[in-house]
Amino acid sequence: MNERRPGRDRVRQLLDAVLGEHENGTALEQIAATAYSSTFHFSRQVSSTAGESPAALRRRVLLERAAWELQRGQSVTDTAISAGYESVDGFSRAFAREFGCPPSVMPTRRERGHWLPSANGIHFHSPTVLYVDADQEQSAGDVVALMVRHDLEDTDAVLAAAETVSDEEYRRIRMPGRRVLAWSGDETSFADVLRHLALDKLPWLASIEGQDEPDFGGSDDAVSLRRRHTEVASRWLAMTRDVERRGAWGDRVIDALCDPPESFLLSQILAHVLTFSAHRRQLARWMLTSCGVDVSHLDPDPIMWHRRASGGNQ
Repeated sequence: MNERRPGRDRVRQLLDAVLGEHENGTALEQIAATAYSSTFHFSRQVSSTAGESPAALRRRVLLERAAWELQRGQSVTDTAISAGYESVDGFSRAFAREFGCPPSVMPTRRERGHWLPSANGIHFHSPTVLYVDADQEQSAGDVVALMVRHDLEDTDAVLAAAETVSDEEYRRIRMPGRRVLAWSGDETSFADVLRHLALDKLPWLASIEGQDEPDFGGSDDAVSLRRRHTEVASRWLAMTRDVERRGAWGDRVIDALCDPPESFLLSQILAHVLTFSAHRRQLARWMLTSCGVDVSHLDPDPIMWHRRASGGNQ
């Protein structure tokens, strides 16, 4: 993936305006004003770009969020209110029309997921947490799922261990001039390696989801990076599960954020991410050791990870 163009994507601004929170309701005029646009122009831009009117896009995504909240134990009444409905009955009718079941039974159907059909690939994602359903067996036969989940959980473990490292050791140059990839920038310190490890899935997610250039700003201490990785991980897990469910690993993404634009198979993207994530996790283990951190509990072997995850039964 080549160097990406800087700047804010106007389309993303419009989508943010549609999906954002509004204190005094969600009238189209107010949403358009948020995007500094006339109502007519705003509606036309969103509809032509996203294939849905602003109201339809917002309604669908809020219903997806409602399904996600219900699956995690929130009451139907509270969910209806947070989705912007004036009555539980109105919410229940809208929910049943889209999901084919009343909201009261959604908690028993977590395997169904929370996404609704969408022509534009815009969906609600869990905002803060990587959810691993307890009732889904860690099957060693599902190689893609095993490798994806091992990568995410091992990354979290490495980041957790790094929280104990002093700032001086964390930022000390250990490998002058070191670059894992020619276009990805220097990775000379522990901080550099962990920043790439925690955030390098973001550009790929942006390409697959058709989003704007991701924000790489913010604190780069281990605690902050671990928090951001948790957010990235939930989106990455949702994406890979969706691709696997659709059998779409042969689909191709035209990444217009690259300069020049490039074409990637989804299978190529996953293989790339897993390969260089594993490399960086091993670099991080070496750096932890050089900082005096005991890494004996951080076994990188996916076999051992899977045995622990499945209770030692496989």
